[in-house]
Amino acid sequence: MRKLMYFSMGFAVSCGVCVYIDGGLWKYPIAAALILMLCLIGRKRSLMPRVLTALLGCMIGFSWYTQFYNRYLSSVVELNGKTVPLAIRAADFGQEEANYTFVDGTVHINGNTYRIQVRLKDSVAVEPGQKFAGTWYLRAVDTGIKPGYGIFLAAYQDGTVTVGKTQKHWLDKIAYIHRDIQHVLKNTFPVDVHPFARALLLGDTSELSYQTDTDLKISGIRHVVAVSGLHISILLGLISLVTFRKRLLTALLGYPTLLFFAAVTGFTPSVVRACLMWSLILLARLAGREYDGPTSLGFAVLVMLLVNPPMITDAGFQLSVASVAGIFLFEPGLLLWLRSFFGELRGKSLRCRLIRWMTASLSVTIAASVLTVPLCAYYFDMVSLIGMIGNLLTLWVISGIFYGIMAVCLVYWLIPTVSVLLAAVIAWPIRYVLWIAGILADFPLAAVYTASPYITAWLVFVYVMLAVFLISENRRPVIFTCCAVIGLCIALVADWSESMTDDVRLTILDVGQGQSVLLQSDGCSFLVDCGGDYAAGAADTAAQALLRQGIGKLDGLIVTHMDMDHSNGAQGLLGRMKTDLLILPEIHSNLPQYTDAQVICASEELAIAFGESVIRIFPPVFPGNSNEKSLCVLFDTQKCDILITGDRDGFGERALLRNADIPDVDVLIAGHHGAAASTCEELLAAVKPEIVCISVGAGNRYGHPAPETLQRISAFGCEIYRTDIQGTITIRR
Repeated sequence: MRKLMYFSMGFAVSCGVCVYIDGGLWKYPIAAALILMLCLIGRKRSLMPRVLTALLGCMIGFSWYTQFYNRYLSSVVELNGKTVPLAIRAADFGQEEANYTFVDGTVHINGNTYRIQVRLKDSVAVEPGQKFAGTWYLRAVDTGIKPGYGIFLAAYQDGTVTVGKTQKHWLDKIAYIHRDIQHVLKNTFPVDVHPFARALLLGDTSELSYQTDTDLKISGIRHVVAVSGLHISILLGLISLVTFRKRLLTALLGYPTLLFFAAVTGFTPSVVRACLMWSLILLARLAGREYDGPTSLGFAVLVMLLVNPPMITDAGFQLSVASVAGIFLFEPGLLLWLRSFFGELRGKSLRCRLIRWMTASLSVTIAASVLTVPLCAYYFDMVSLIGMIGNLLTLWVISGIFYGIMAVCLVYWLIPTVSVLLAAVIAWPIRYVLWIAGILADFPLAAVYTASPYITAWLVFVYVMLAVFLISENRRPVIFTCCAVIGLCIALVADWSESMTDDVRLTILDVGQGQSVLLQSDGCSFLVDCGGDYAAGAADTAAQALLRQGIGKLDGLIVTHMDMDHSNGAQGLLGRMKTDLLILPEIHSNLPQYTDAQVICASEELAIAFGESVIRIFPPVFPGNSNEKSLCVLFDTQKCDILITGDRDGFGERALLRNADIPDVDVLIAGHHGAAASTCEELLAAVKPEIVCISVGAGNRYGHPAPETLQRISAFGCEIYRTDIQGTITIRR
């Protein structure tokens, strides 16, 4: 049976190669070379069947992905960046956010049915089955918008959209059940715990506050609200208990329960993986056969990639598979090693039971982390150092909370009043979990951030040592741990001291289609704007840029204007760290409550002096749209002058030149992300920048930066740096 696992490994590798590395027929000679190389390496007869099985899976995977691309994905690639008329059917309820409505739907293109993510311009009540006909701007990012969900296109409303007649489908019932469960949870659980209950049961984290979500990430227990194998195990454990462990009854009740739960939670990759593995467990028990964990994992991976090969790129899929693979590889050895410190543990005393539980929890947590930590570092730029403690303190109560939430939903349809009382009881263990997460997240060095090259180098060093440790016959965990700790200390000292060696430091953060600029000089740090594609992403990027330097407090945050791509991350950022000063262009109706900062509305020119540096802030002169109301910021230092004009176009830039004394600058942050109407010739001629930096998102639908803007800048002999190409840009003086 292990042959299925090796075949699946080869199939997965081929899918990854095809997705991450574009190409054509070159794949086949490379596969042939791999066969020859691995045959030479695996000269032992015991290895040859495994190698050949994996390579067979690799060859079939290449062919499978090629036909999937030609049949299905090629149309997506052709439509990328085009504006076309389409009729889209909503597959779920719409979610309103910032005057837009987002909804997942389906569309028929070239004989294929595609899932598509739709953004409507206004707040619209959308129900499953509704049809929207109109003209749409289509965007495909890499292999998909949400490859784990089979969504490969995003449609942005372009013009008028007509709402057609609703056509119901039996699958729409799932969306209504999902909404009804959300309704039950909202009406029963207290406000402070309802978002967590919703996330734990349904995997829907949209209601979690940024602060709570960040606390869960830093404390290392964010996985409990990403519905996965843990939740399926709890659910199947309850079913096994109800059926008195009768194999047939458990299977008869278990299979439809798995399908229903996966559907209600949206068929997320982690849930589908867990359900497929548990389906084999139920089948093995029913047939009286031995269950093999690695084989079941290989089966789940193979089925998922056969249906949707680009799922290999989905972070949820990778983390789910990596955590289970880590448990299969390392948990048995870790458990034996941990229990070796305590001697005989077969007794039924409280001490023996407690040690068995603690060592089992630690071994599973550490084993799952071995392969998931690099993925977390890559996708989230963060590694929790306190996650082991967080899991140990909270996982023991998660099962009870999960059962309690399900009980609340069941009781609600019978006796609503009793369900409210039951929810009030379940709320207390939820508060305990949130309390633990908050306390641990506030610990110094609870997490480190791999946006730092020093932390990244340390992480690579740790994994090299781990590889040496695993292949060594004389393993000494104490030496491994000491080296890891010493290496971390060196990386942190290097990271914190680096910024101190610069008199002036300018960092244009890569926040996608948005802007966030960090100005540092004379020991002070000011952030100009904090917005991007996603509010949480912008806040995370800004916070990590500061925390990696050991900075836990801002001297000031300046918001040039209140457009979301400049301000949507401000509230989240200031929830994580304090600031002395908050400077705004106006008092806005959507302004969040900042309790600790001194808030200044910049209606007239301001100057903030610290050391030998001065930040000058210029208010808008003439009324206009929100872009023209942007504040302009001049960072005036002895070694470097930096000008930021927000989203002003040429009219606003010329007004700035007429009403303010702007010197020649070293660095200009291009206005409005490089839009055609901004960074005018008059501004370039007046300030004579050596460097022009453009904060812009890759593949944005606005066409930023405009070709004519790039030509204007180049005509003045300026160096151009772009966040969509270079990523985060740091300039030191």
